[in-house]
Amino acid sequence: MGRLILQRSILGVLTLLAASALIFIGTEILPGDLASAILQNQATPETLAKLRLDLGLDKPAIVRYFAWLFGALRGDFGHSLANGRDVLEEITPRFANTMFLAAYAAVVAVPLAVGLGLAAAIRQGGVFDRTVNVLTLMTISVPEYFLAYLLIKYVAVDLGWFPSLANVSSDTPFFDRLYYAFLPMLTLVLVIVAHMMRMTRASVLAVMASPYIEMAILKGLTKTRIVLRHALPNALAPIISVIALNLAYLIVGVVVVETVFVYPGLGQLMVDEVSKHDVPVVQACGLIFAATFIALNMLADILSILSNPRLRQPR
Repeated sequence: MGRLILQRSILGVLTLLAASALIFIGTEILPGDLASAILQNQATPETLAKLRLDLGLDKPAIVRYFAWLFGALRGDFGHSLANGRDVLEEITPRFANTMFLAAYAAVVAVPLAVGLGLAAAIRQGGVFDRTVNVLTLMTISVPEYFLAYLLIKYVAVDLGWFPSLANVSSDTPFFDRLYYAFLPMLTLVLVIVAHMMRMTRASVLAVMASPYIEMAILKGLTKTRIVLRHALPNALAPIISVIALNLAYLIVGVVVVETVFVYPGLGQLMVDEVSKHDVPVVQACGLIFAATFIALNMLADILSILSNPRLRQPR
């Protein structure tokens, strides 16, 4: 088991290395010249040449990539080109806001999805099962930005229950923050609940076809007891995987939701800095998103190995 976990960890590190190279290449091919974008009307051949020299743009791309990568490993992402601030100081409060929104959505979505999936499995083929499947299929089919605009239109504008803009700051009280971030949270919950609920239902029903479940039925146990005590523990591996994947999405997939609700998170910052051509901030945001996504995927693999003994056997 230790060797399998080590293999997953090494694969995660290599994947992150490849992702960092793609992030660097992506920022390199952004349209426009970086020095010209910074100087704008003050650009002259002399000032352009001096700024390119100061930014290291005269060096080969491979040299700049490794300099950026080694700096990032030390926690040094450079300085923002827009305001001169340290990039790490710039993104830390934004990342905290994104993590708060992701945790808020996860606390609501995970118990709701697992509960609905178990209830649908217990009532397989019934009205509740069919209704939940139809509703979750609808939420999967609707883009998140469209869900966000629907919530703004009907919940924020027509009913006036919650604000359409999630204006939070570091000194916003906790319960006020929950209130302001409710609609972004609800949008994320509607998007991810469907995947987790359907996987929970499918995993439990797959286990229900096992011989030991048939024996439990013959013993006269209730279906609820069979699902919760016998089927669920053996169906945990795929459920854990899909939960971890959706938690990763909560963090890296918030860009659209944060932009729609003008929520001051890392995704909103990344969108703003792309328009400003602030390459160090964009690179740092992209690398943090990639590292978070890969780390949660690694966690899903490791938890699957720990929860399913069959995955520990050599093939």
